[in-house]
Amino acid sequence: MGSFLHDIVANADPYFLQILVNIGIAIILALGLNVITGLTGQLSLGHAAFMSVGAFASAILTIKTGLPFTLNLILAGGISAMAGLLIGYPILRLTGDYLAICTLGFAEIVKVVFLNLEITNKALGLTVPPAKTSFPMPVIVWICAILAIVAITFLQNSRFGRALKAIRDDEIAAESMGINLTRYKLSSFALGTFLAGAGGSLYAHFLSYINPSDFSFLKSVDILSMIVLGGLGSVPGAVIGATVLAAAPEFLRFMSQYRMLVYGALLVFLMVFRPNGLLGGVNFVDLVLRKMGKKPHIPLAGEREGGR
Repeated sequence: MGSFLHDIVANADPYFLQILVNIGIAIILALGLNVITGLTGQLSLGHAAFMSVGAFASAILTIKTGLPFTLNLILAGGISAMAGLLIGYPILRLTGDYLAICTLGFAEIVKVVFLNLEITNKALGLTVPPAKTSFPMPVIVWICAILAIVAITFLQNSRFGRALKAIRDDEIAAESMGINLTRYKLSSFALGTFLAGAGGSLYAHFLSYINPSDFSFLKSVDILSMIVLGGLGSVPGAVIGATVLAAAPEFLRFMSQYRMLVYGALLVFLMVFRPNGLLGGVNFVDLVLRKMGKKPHIPLAGEREGGR
């Protein structure tokens, strides 16, 4: 099976393959931030920092230990989650702009630290050896992306997911209902940063080279734009937003001088006409259950009796 997949990847168009891998990694990163910002309502501008932690941890583990990539990937995500818990405990008491500024400051600190560490080769970056795996990296990226989609979909509709939505909607009301704000916020932050670290690990081993400058503030803004475009709190929205924004710069490359202008105008247009994102407010699990007749439709305020 592994050799068959290697043959398919070897014969594929490298440019098209690069776009597919970029989309897969973007989906993982967007789903991670969607848990933090979309479900829990904690605005983070430092997601790229946790991606860089996972990328450099994975690269160093490969260089120093030669671990199998599956274990390497889990450890890289775990290290990012630990970093998320370390910074999350003191700052998740904040909300809104204050939290965003703290995560932005943390991202800049991480970038400067990696630019000055000997083990990360400072500003020169690291060349990452090939991962020890039976499957080609593009296949692994999409396996991880699909697993992330399934896991976050189930989480969103679980008791844990409903608690996160309650915190997002009204923290005081959620706490009065017995929800432990600190525990749930830290759990969502750890899960989101774990996915960021996993995405960073995949990024490092696919490109075979990483540099601290690759994980700048603009990278965090790109990831945030993906979930805002798709719709905060929506898993399909995060997938669509990541796909569109990861692929758009490549498809607009034929107008190299104006592609970022078109890219920005597209975002402005969508935000004006779809302020909640492309799929904001759409719960596909509930929709499917209603179509199957397993969940009755509860009319919303303003709907006519017996109709939508």
